[in-house]
Amino acid sequence: MNAMTGSDTAGDDRAAWRPDDPIDESATAGAGVDANGIVTGWSEGARRLLGYRPTDVVGRPAASLLAGEPPAETLRSLKTLPRWNGTATLLHRDGHHLAVNLLAHRREPAGGEEGGWEWLLVSPLARPASPLHDDTLVMWAFTRSPFTTALYDTGLRLRRANADMERVIGLPEAAMQGLRISEIVVDPESDRTERCMRRALETGEQQHLQQSLHLAGHESKSVWTTLLTPVRDAEGTIRGVLLSAYDVTEEHLARGRLALLNEASIRIGSTLDLARTAQELADVAIPRLADFVTVDLLPAIEGGDDPRAGSPPSPVMLRRVAYQSVLEGCPEVVVKRGTVAAYPDESTAARCLTTGRPLIENVTASAMDRVASQTPDRAERMRHYGFHSVLAVPMRARGITLGVATFSRHRHPEPFEQDDLLLGEEITARAAVCIDNARRYSRERRTSLTLQSSLLPQRLPPQAAVDVASRYLPAGTQAGVGGDWFDVIPLSGARVALVVGDVVGHGVQASAAMGRLRTAVRTLADVDLPPDELLTHLDDMVIHLSAEAESAAGIVGDIGATCLYAVYDPVSRRCAMARAGHPVPALATPDGAVVFPDIPAGPPLGLGGLPFEVTEIELPEGSILALYTDGLIEARGRDIDEGLDALRKVLARPAPSLESTCDTMLQTLLPDHPADDVALLVARTRALDAAHVATWDVPPDPSAVARTRRDATRQLTAWGLDEAAFVTELVVSELVTNAIRYGGAPIQLRLIRDRNLICEVSDASNTTPHLRRARTFDEGGRGLLLVAQLTQGWGTRQTYTGKTIWAEQTLSPETFTVAEDGRDDDGLTG
Repeated sequence: MNAMTGSDTAGDDRAAWRPDDPIDESATAGAGVDANGIVTGWSEGARRLLGYRPTDVVGRPAASLLAGEPPAETLRSLKTLPRWNGTATLLHRDGHHLAVNLLAHRREPAGGEEGGWEWLLVSPLARPASPLHDDTLVMWAFTRSPFTTALYDTGLRLRRANADMERVIGLPEAAMQGLRISEIVVDPESDRTERCMRRALETGEQQHLQQSLHLAGHESKSVWTTLLTPVRDAEGTIRGVLLSAYDVTEEHLARGRLALLNEASIRIGSTLDLARTAQELADVAIPRLADFVTVDLLPAIEGGDDPRAGSPPSPVMLRRVAYQSVLEGCPEVVVKRGTVAAYPDESTAARCLTTGRPLIENVTASAMDRVASQTPDRAERMRHYGFHSVLAVPMRARGITLGVATFSRHRHPEPFEQDDLLLGEEITARAAVCIDNARRYSRERRTSLTLQSSLLPQRLPPQAAVDVASRYLPAGTQAGVGGDWFDVIPLSGARVALVVGDVVGHGVQASAAMGRLRTAVRTLADVDLPPDELLTHLDDMVIHLSAEAESAAGIVGDIGATCLYAVYDPVSRRCAMARAGHPVPALATPDGAVVFPDIPAGPPLGLGGLPFEVTEIELPEGSILALYTDGLIEARGRDIDEGLDALRKVLARPAPSLESTCDTMLQTLLPDHPADDVALLVARTRALDAAHVATWDVPPDPSAVARTRRDATRQLTAWGLDEAAFVTELVVSELVTNAIRYGGAPIQLRLIRDRNLICEVSDASNTTPHLRRARTFDEGGRGLLLVAQLTQGWGTRQTYTGKTIWAEQTLSPETFTVAEDGRDDDGLTG
C-alpha cells in the first residue's frame, strides 16, 4: 500500500469498501511498527479492521492493540527473523476480540536513520467465499496460460489442453481429447515423453525434459523444456499428469552461438600457418553455422605483403585458401585450393570487399540468373545442391583487408539471420587476426631466412685439405631461424679452418649477431691466429657487442654464443681444435672407429676472463670430422649422451658420399619439424704427400741464397712448372735473404704444390716484415713490394718457434688438373 495514513473520518461513505474492486488497496489492513514497538503507520484497511483512526493509533505502543500478552517465544523470534507469520488476537475499538492472520516483514524504514529497521504488518480483510468464482478463475488461468499446458489422466489420455497447446500442435482441444501424446505428435520424442509420464505416475516425482521436436506445420525443429507434474487429489492420490512446456528455441540457439564462439577461440589460430588457420575457420563453422564455407584471400597476403589501400580493382582477384562442407569430399567446390579466380563486380564476395561490410543474400531466381550470366559453373553447382542463403564477411585485421569468408546454406532450411551475421563476424574477425599474425610471421621468417642465407657461405671455397659437405636447417616451429652457422676458410700453407657456431636466440637479431661473429672469425683467421687465441679475441668481441646492445636498447642485451674452431694441415695431417662451450666434434677414422676427441669445453663466448685450450691430434688420411650445433643431438627430447650415441651409430655406417652422410644424419637424428635450427659441417681429410711438398734447410749464410734458388728451380722442373720458375726464383731469393738478414736460425724453405704454388720461408724470429714503398735513393725495401705484385697473395703467420712468411702463385689450369676420381695428374690424393 502506498501510505498508512488513511482517513480520519470513520464510516465515510466515500471510503466504503467495494469488494468487486480488484485493486482496492483498502482491502488489506496494514500497519508500521518501529524497533521500539511504536506504531508509525496506519492504513485505511487497518481502520476498517479494528475501527481505530490513524490519530488514535500512530505514536502509541503496538502492544495496546493486542488482546493479552504475546507468547515469549514469539517475542524472542521477532528479534532475529526477517519475516513472521501467524495468528494474533487484536482488540477492536468497540472492545471485542478479533482473531486475524498476520504477516510481518522486517524492513528498513523509508528515509529512516541508517541502521534502523521497522516491521510492516499486513492482514487481508475477510471476503465472502466464492468457490464457483475461484473454479472459473482457475480454468481461465489454465486456458490462457502462456505456457503450453495439457492435462492427462492416469491412462495418459488428454483431458484438457490450453490455447497455446492448440496453437503449437495445430489442432483444437476436441480433436486431441482422449488421445495419448504419441498419437497426437508422431515423433520419437513423444515416445520418450510418454515414458517420463509413466515414471511420474509411478514415482510421484516431477519429471524434466528438454526436447527437439519437428512439429507438423512448422518449417524447422524447435527446442522445448517440458515439465511433467503428477496431479493429486485432496487425499494425495495421483489422478493425472500435468504437462507444461516452454519453447526455448531462441535460448538454445543463443547458447549454441556462444558455444561456437568458445570453440572458435580454441580451435582457430592454433599455429602460425596461414593456410591452416584459414582451414580452421572453415572447419569450425561446419555444420552449426553453415553447410559450405570458403575462405579466399587477396593474392598479396600469402606472400606476406600488405595489399594496396582502397577497394580492390575490378574484377576482384582472390586466391582460394580453404573450404569445408557438410558433404563428404566438398562436392560443391568450384575453385580448388591455391587457385586464383576472378570475382565479378556483382558477385557476393566482390560487393562484400568493395563495401567493407558483411552482407546476407538470399538466392532468388533473379540472383541465380545473374550468377549464371557471370560464372556459369558456380551457378550450376548452386542449383544442383540447392543453395538458398549466403553470408559473406570481409576479413579485416589491423586496418588491412585480407580477403573474404563466405558461408552458404543448402541443408539448413532457415536462411541466415542477423544473429548469424553477428556470429559470422565474430569468428571471422578472430580468424582474420590470426591470419594476419601468420602473414606477419611469414614475412619476418622470410626476412630472417634471407638474412641467414646471405650470411652463410653461398658455396664452399675450393681447397685441397678436405672434402666438405654442409647443411643448415632452420627450426620448424614458431621459433624460426636462429644463429647457427658454419664456415670453411682456406688458410696459408694449404691449410683450412673449419668453424661451427651458435648464437643464442632466434629471429633477425640472432641472425644479425651471427653474421657479425662470422665476419669476425674470417678476419681473425686471415691473420693466422691459433684456435685458442682466435676464440679469445672472439670472446672480447661478444662482450663488446653485448655492451652495445645494452646501450642501444636501454636493457640488458647479453649475446650468448658458442663456437668450435679447427685448423687442419694436410701436409702434417695434424688438426688443432679449440671450443667455447660448443658440443665436441665427432671423428670417424678409416678403420671404422668413431670417437669424440677430448677437447676442453671452454666457457661460452661473452663471459670473459677465462682461457681457451687447444687440442692437437694427427688424423689418418680419409678421416671424417663432423662439426655440428646442439640442435642436432638434442632433438626428439634426447639428452646429450643419447644424442652423441645416435650420432656415433650414423657415422659408423658406410656411406657413398659426404652428402649422403649429411642427409642420413638429419633424417635419423631430427624430427620432421625440429624445435631448434641445426648447422652441420662434415669434412673428409686429404693429405699432401712428398710428391707435392719439398723442404730444404737453409744455412744462415748469404751465399746459400743462390743454391736455394737452384734447388727450387730443379723442383719446379720436376713438377712440370717451368713457367713459374722466374717468379719463384725471385720470391725465394727475397724471402730467404730477408730471413738470413733479419731473422734467426734455423731457416727453412718449403714449396707446396697445391691448386696453387706456395712458397714458405720459416725462421726463429718473431719480427714481422711490413710492406712499404722505397724512396728514390733507398738501397732496399723493394723486395716485398715485388713479391706482392708478382704473386696472388703473401703474408706472415706466427708459430711456436718463430714465424713463417709465405707467398702464393696462381697456376694455370694446364699445370694443375684434378681427375674425376679425386686424384690429380701427379698423384695428389683426395
